[in-house]
Amino acid sequence: MGKIRKLDDHLSNKIAAGEVVERPASVVKELVENAIDAGSTVIEVELEEAGLARIRVIDNGEGMEEEDCLVAFERHATSKIKDEHDLFRIRTLGFRGEALPSIASVSEVEMKTSTGHGPGTLVVLKGGQLIKHERTNSRKGTDITVSHLFFNTPARLKYMKTVHTELGHVTDVVNRLALAHPDISFRLRHHGKQLLYTNGNGDVRQVLAAIYGMDIAKSMIPLHAESLDFTIDGYISLPEVTRASRNYISTIINGRYVRNIPLMKAIESGYHTLLPIGRYPIAFLSIRMDPILVDVNVHPAKLEVRFSKEAELNELVETAIRQAFQSRTLIPAMTLHRPEKPKEKLKAEQPTFTFEHVVKEPAVPTTVVPILPDEKEPDFSAVEEDYETEQEQMDYDDTASVHEQIEEEKKIEDRIPPLYPIGQMHGTYILAQNEHGLYIIDQHAAQERIKYEYFREKVGEVTNEVQELLVPLTFQYPTDEYVLIDAHREELAQCGVFLEPFGHNTFIVRSHPQWFPKGEEAEIIEEMIQQVVTMKKVDIKQLREKAAILMSCKKSIKANHHLRNDEIFALLESLRKTSDPFTCPHGRPIIIHFSTYELEKMFKRVM
Repeated sequence: MGKIRKLDDHLSNKIAAGEVVERPASVVKELVENAIDAGSTVIEVELEEAGLARIRVIDNGEGMEEEDCLVAFERHATSKIKDEHDLFRIRTLGFRGEALPSIASVSEVEMKTSTGHGPGTLVVLKGGQLIKHERTNSRKGTDITVSHLFFNTPARLKYMKTVHTELGHVTDVVNRLALAHPDISFRLRHHGKQLLYTNGNGDVRQVLAAIYGMDIAKSMIPLHAESLDFTIDGYISLPEVTRASRNYISTIINGRYVRNIPLMKAIESGYHTLLPIGRYPIAFLSIRMDPILVDVNVHPAKLEVRFSKEAELNELVETAIRQAFQSRTLIPAMTLHRPEKPKEKLKAEQPTFTFEHVVKEPAVPTTVVPILPDEKEPDFSAVEEDYETEQEQMDYDDTASVHEQIEEEKKIEDRIPPLYPIGQMHGTYILAQNEHGLYIIDQHAAQERIKYEYFREKVGEVTNEVQELLVPLTFQYPTDEYVLIDAHREELAQCGVFLEPFGHNTFIVRSHPQWFPKGEEAEIIEEMIQQVVTMKKVDIKQLREKAAILMSCKKSIKANHHLRNDEIFALLESLRKTSDPFTCPHGRPIIIHFSTYELEKMFKRVM
């Protein structure tokens, strides 16, 4: 007699529950997604003991017919897809037909549902077994209660975390679903205490305010980008608003929250050098695309997806974020900490906020250098006449290119208004002023940004202008590292490191580009080689980036270095001409700003 037998449905559902139902948050996710697919406009989630004791989800969706109620709890029963072709055009959140039978197999489930026409239906199951099935009074929609989760799987119940931890997971799930569907009103309560309320008016920023707070929602920058295949909308935080983990990045694909590491990396790359090391932005991106371009049938929890045009999508996201920051002044403004007023009792509704005054840009002064009273304003009439004569003789295309270049340079410089030096503090910080107030500049970070952009350009265009070394440099490595470095000598040469094999496990360097920082050549070459050793996959672009950051840090002025006024002015003007003058390559801020108004308040000149 054969040993292989087909498992019954009850046992199959318990096995599937191990993948689909990991914790109370998994149950909430599946039930709320069903409510969204049913066309609900209001979804209420009530919890007891973070969902371990009871989860109740109430919606006003289309409800179910009586004959569908029992079928819904059978494995692989769904109304979302009909044949294999539908798998490639999934527009709903659910489609596998595993959630309800999996939940029912490890809990007690009571469901009331009605389509609004005729009586409703009541279904009660315990451990996957039908206990009750009858007609009942019910409004349109579905009211489903899941009690005593994991009552028949004590090992799973034993490894549940604390109530606070599980509640945090549930809140996170509901928050992201609310962001993905701002047109639906979500209400989340725990033991009767309201944790989230969104009004469902379709404004994402209202949801951001409900989740992250009013101040953060106001400061976030809107984002929009389009291509032939993708449409991106969302909000991203300013570089000064960061968090210690990526948990505050929400990526929504066709209304579905997903976790995609390459997409998160693209968001971080968009903040290129604007974020401190180990810090991450708050970001919400809603991406719409043809369902045929994305495969959501990858993981039972449907959190992971695969894109057929992943590289194009990541490039669009990165470019959109960089462009969003290019026209903005990203100088952090220092404000006074006012004593907190007593908090008013929260109302049961989310108030309506207006965000018309979000992210004000400081005006750029029209006068760069003031004319003293005893000076005459210079007469430029003769110069203007000569210029007009020359303009008439210029070719139209050349004229256009010159104007574009001037406009581009002016646009870059306008991101920081002209600053007039006051002096230095501790040989480390530069104090400067203009009509907008006081500015404090970290001189090391400022020169690091200037040098970084210089070396980034140089590393990308290695020329024949090299410095021959009178005494060549030699580097010796263990056999495993030597083999790895030897395989990537070409990539290192493209960054200006010219290695030649020289004896056993040894390389020799006989020359290097002339722009290498003097006195730091051996250390820089050694560290660049180590980058190749530590990289899992050698990327020439990433290698050049690290080389530019390394050289800029070595070459920049350090703390306790006193500068003359003319040196300070030259440093500030060079900083204004950089493409991103607000942070050093490591993401630390270069400039902070105290407005005149804030200073006057400190000295009680205004009340």
